[in-house]
Order: sequence, then structure tokens, then C-alpha cells
Amino acid sequence: MKTILGKVSRRLATGAVALTLSAGMAANAVAAEYNWRFANLYSRGTAFGEVYQSMADNIETMSGGRISVKMMYAGEGVSTNGIFGAVKTGLITMGAPFQPMHAGEMAEGIIEVGLPGGTDNPAELMDLFYEKGFGEILDEAYAAHGIKYLDPYIQPPVYILTKEPINSVEDFEGLKIRAPGAYGKFLRNLGASPVNLTWSEIYTSLSTGVIDGSIGSNLIDHRDGNHVEVAKYMYRLPLAGAQVLPVIVNQKAWDQLPEDLQAIVKAATTVHARDQLTKSRAWESQAVADMEAKGLKWSPEPSDADRKAWKAAGANLWEEYAKESDYSARLIEVLKQDAAQ
Repeated sequence: MKTILGKVSRRLATGAVALTLSAGMAANAVAAEYNWRFANLYSRGTAFGEVYQSMADNIETMSGGRISVKMMYAGEGVSTNGIFGAVKTGLITMGAPFQPMHAGEMAEGIIEVGLPGGTDNPAELMDLFYEKGFGEILDEAYAAHGIKYLDPYIQPPVYILTKEPINSVEDFEGLKIRAPGAYGKFLRNLGASPVNLTWSEIYTSLSTGVIDGSIGSNLIDHRDGNHVEVAKYMYRLPLAGAQVLPVIVNQKAWDQLPEDLQAIVKAATTVHARDQLTKSRAWESQAVADMEAKGLKWSPEPSDADRKAWKAAGANLWEEYAKESDYSARLIEVLKQDAAQ
């Protein structure tokens, strides 16, 4: 953790000029020169929703009010699976999308967020993005859609919550599970039927029997969505050890900003990445405790055979996604080189 926070701190140094500029502006706030709308994945009152709001507030404060940011929560004008497209077209200025929800529009995002079986080490992930070329390829991939790619941020592991207990991987056979993108392909390899739903649809779909289980972006999502009220069983093996998600801006809107305001937005995004990492780790333990108090039950410890089947379910995904685009092939090549070291 000290290593990754050190990396984030060094990146914050790049925003030092912006912070110095904003300190002088904050005392004499001016009318907004740029009015932005920022869509995030979560509902009002959720833990992660507040982190995004903090980022919006930081942009306003650090810019001395020159940039005004209106936060749009889940269900407030833009659907979760529509954030990417809305930023691309300029309907909204800034967004924090969940890449599996727009896999058909940008296949590279599935590799970006993390394929099943990927590392859960934040320092290794940041090295991948900033030292080994992953981020540069994604800069190009997003630019091809008219989108400016800002700092990625890390969220905790992805777990599956189900209505019935999973005592072995064979129990996934025939289950309908909300699992977009590569997560869905992974579970299909175990015999499940993946369903593509937004986070706000999970509770109702579980309670009415539309689905038998769901992934969350992390354990905190399950807690904040009250999913344990309608599905009490958590499988012990995570689909992904960590997730890396982006903050994106419409390229035309970005190009309209002078360099000092671009630096401020970048600095605020880096602070946001730090907050996502440090706060989510603390929140995760509390989320588990909260859900256990409401009756959450964990599956039995997986057998060696279950672990082997789990690993095999994701074994072919790298090659499959490498075929999606030139950018995808380049990203997978970086992963292969990293794994070989």
C-alpha cells in the first residue's frame, strides 16, 4: 500500500502548479466559465457516489469556480450503460463508466477493467498503466472515440452474490447471473447464463426472480444496494482481484480548457484515484460486517477441483479479447510480456 500511495503522491506533483494557481483563485471565486455535467455509476447517498461528488467539488474549488460541475447520479438522466456514449457525443462532459456495460462500443475497456484472474496488487496495476505502456495504448483507444482519458482508479475485488448457496462450481450450472462483459463469458464457461443489467436494476431483478445472482463492482456495491436482503450467499473466489476504471472527458470540451484548468482537472482526478483506493479498502471490511449482520453467508471453502475449474474458466479469455481490435491485441501483448517477467 505504501508503494502505491507513493506512486500516487508522485503523480500529484504534476498537479502542483494547478494547485498553486487555484489557491489564489479560491479566495475570489468567479462566475463559471465552463459548465460541466459529470455522470457516475451510483445512486445518491452511496459511499462511492460521495467520492465522485468529492471529485466534482475539488474541480470547482481548485479552479476557483471557473469550472462548475453538476453531478448526475445513477438514474438521473443517463443510464449506467449510456455513460460512455453520452461523453462521446458531448451530451455530458465527464463520466465514470463501468467498461463491461459498453463492451460493444469499446472492446478495449474489457481488458482495461481487468480480465478474470488478473492481479490484485495495486502497485503492479499502476506499473502496468504508467510504466509498461498500458495507459498510452488506452489514451489512443479512447481518443479514437473523441474522448480524453484521465487517470484510472482502482476498486476492490469482484464477488458473486446468489440466492441459493454455491457449494461447488457445478452449482453455477443453469443460473442466471448479472455479469456483463468478460465476467459473463467467464461464468458462461461454468455453465451459467449471464445477464446484462445496470447496478440499479439488480435488487428488483433478484427479488422478482429475473436473476439468480449478481456480481457487484465490489463488495461495497452489494452492501449499498441492499442486495443481501434478497440474496444471502457469497461465493468465496473473486472473479477479479481488482478493477481498474476510468474517468473520461469529451475531447472537444477538454480542448476548450486552457492549460491551467486542464492541469487542475488532472490533479483532481489523481486525488480521486487516491481516495478510491484508500477509502474502498477501509469500506470493504465494514461492508462485509454490515452484510453479515443482515444474514450474509459465505460459501464453503472451494476444493482443489473447484479452484482448478475456476482458473480454467478464464484461461482462454486473453486470446479471445486480443482478436477484438488492434488496441486490444496491443493491450494483451503488454499483459503477456508482464506475465513473462
